[in-house]
Amino acid sequence: MNLLELIRKRCSIRRYNPQTVEQEKINYLLEAGRLSPSACNNQPWYFIAAQSDGDRSKILEAYPREWAKPVPLFILICGDHSQSWKRPADGKDHLDIDAGIAAAHICLAATEMELGSCIICHFDVPLVTQHFGLPPTIEPLIIISVGYPDDPALFDTTLKRRKDLKDILR
Repeated sequence: MNLLELIRKRCSIRRYNPQTVEQEKINYLLEAGRLSPSACNNQPWYFIAAQSDGDRSKILEAYPREWAKPVPLFILICGDHSQSWKRPADGKDHLDIDAGIAAAHICLAATEMELGSCIICHFDVPLVTQHFGLPPTIEPLIIISVGYPDDPALFDTTLKRRKDLKDILR
């Protein structure tokens, strides 16, 4: 499968079976995130793989959605503002951009391995910080749900609404 086919296949999966994600696949996902580009190559991110019942319950308390309960793995992407690049012209902090790129790489790697994923940004940040004992310099930015889809056909049947290129090209 070429890259565009992989990108077209990737979608936000919100129906998972509880099958455990194998450690070699978790390592592959984390490596995809680790290798992603960042502004000035600062790599200001940290990843937490929450797979144990205890760690999963911490995520589910901060993101209490019914669909997320059977998710076997959450990858929490955190960042350190003291390590991220700031654009000199206006001080724009690129931490969120760097974390977003890492998340995209992780999600594409998940799709390549027939794993579903969903990027989650609407969660209780102070609670995640507390639950995982993060120091004040580390900000939790993105949670990615990862697991085997309840139905592999979800990759093909999940609605993907995208604007036409003519509507976004200037």
